[in-house]
Amino acid sequence: MTTLVFGHKSPDTDSTGSPLIWAWYLKDVKGVDAKPVLLGQPNTEAAFMLQRWGFDMLDIIADVEDGQPCVVVDTNNPAELPANINGADVQAIIDHHKLVGGLETKGPIDITIRPLACTATIMYDLMGDDAARMPDNIKGAALTCILSDTLEFRSPTTTDRDREVVAALAADLGVNVTEYAAEMFAAKSDVSEFSDAELIRMDSKEYEVDGTRFRVSVLETTAPEIPLNRKASLIETFKTVAAEDGVDEVLLFVVDILREEATLLVPNDLVKGVAEKSFGATVTGNSVVLPGIMSRKKQIIPNLKV
Repeated sequence: MTTLVFGHKSPDTDSTGSPLIWAWYLKDVKGVDAKPVLLGQPNTEAAFMLQRWGFDMLDIIADVEDGQPCVVVDTNNPAELPANINGADVQAIIDHHKLVGGLETKGPIDITIRPLACTATIMYDLMGDDAARMPDNIKGAALTCILSDTLEFRSPTTTDRDREVVAALAADLGVNVTEYAAEMFAAKSDVSEFSDAELIRMDSKEYEVDGTRFRVSVLETTAPEIPLNRKASLIETFKTVAAEDGVDEVLLFVVDILREEATLLVPNDLVKGVAEKSFGATVTGNSVVLPGIMSRKKQIIPNLKV
């Protein structure tokens, strides 16, 4: 049976590119019948990556069958995976997030979780000398993933190893990193055609903090005025999204990549309290600017308090 390789729901660039990278490695290097798939529509930057490097759109799956062989990448959180993930045959996990717990496997598996900025960096290292065999489109996917997750090295999650792998990939491809990152971020910022609910769910994860269930959403952009001009309608849509997704509240952070700051939308006293307790902010309206906040994984989630 074909081994499916997938990342988390609401796939960003890393959860779109890393399945491509690892499925290539399994199939072309290890001789395993593997296929990359997605758990939802990719965001605009991930779609740009697919087009830029000549990939077809990946199949989107809603769930996995009992016994389905699979490799999970860029997450280890059951809430971000298919409903029947514990019924599937998970054979490996490759990730760079904190260990959440809750996944159940059929037997011992390979698990690699490393404190690097991007899953693609981990994969590059796991391949060893075989990384040199990657075709240009796979190298392009890896480069895009790392630049996305590091926000071109602006994110505090960036490590020296992420920088080294980017330098090697860019040299192989003849790509100017600064110019290419600007293209990526322009694609990521082009969100004008998306509905408010789509924007809220575009790069979003569910977390529980002291019994309160949050959908924590991030919009990384070089044009923050585009989503912020829709502040009122976005805040109104929080209620619908929370009700449909079974969470208590939505937290939406608009991350300004160039200014290196985030704007948190504040619809009510609960979120006002979160902003004040978590980030030491002073809130006077329906939004608050949080200087230096760039990373959900390293700066937002670990600091959330209610």
